[in-house]
Amino acid sequence: MAFAAWMAAMWYLPRLLIYHCDAVVGGEASATFKVMERRLLKAIGTPAMVATFIFGLWLATLQSQWDQGWLHAKLALVLGISGCHGLIARDVRRFAADERPRSARWYRVFNEVPTLLFVGIVVLVVFRPF
Repeated sequence: MAFAAWMAAMWYLPRLLIYHCDAVVGGEASATFKVMERRLLKAIGTPAMVATFIFGLWLATLQSQWDQGWLHAKLALVLGISGCHGLIARDVRRFAADERPRSARWYRVFNEVPTLLFVGIVVLVVFRPF
């Protein structure tokens, strides 16, 4: 459940930033986006990421999977999503300061990165190829 919530945040936050790019600085829409972004990140995204790490590490330990190659590959992809999370968190802070760090087009492309990482994680967990 934590991973699902984290992924929902990673898919929706870039979408909000796309729309926020087009909002007038200091305008009503910009203020609304700031609240939505902050709440999604702080109330759902970050706690879900922390819970994903805690429960994932616990599960890997309980099932003695630390010597399995697919788990190492999965953890690398999870670290990739964590990097995406950090980048988005930084940009949410910058938008809160009325900066526009990147273009809407950049966020449209970036929005696909968590999806590709997600697919890789699911394939590794289901098929355990190595």
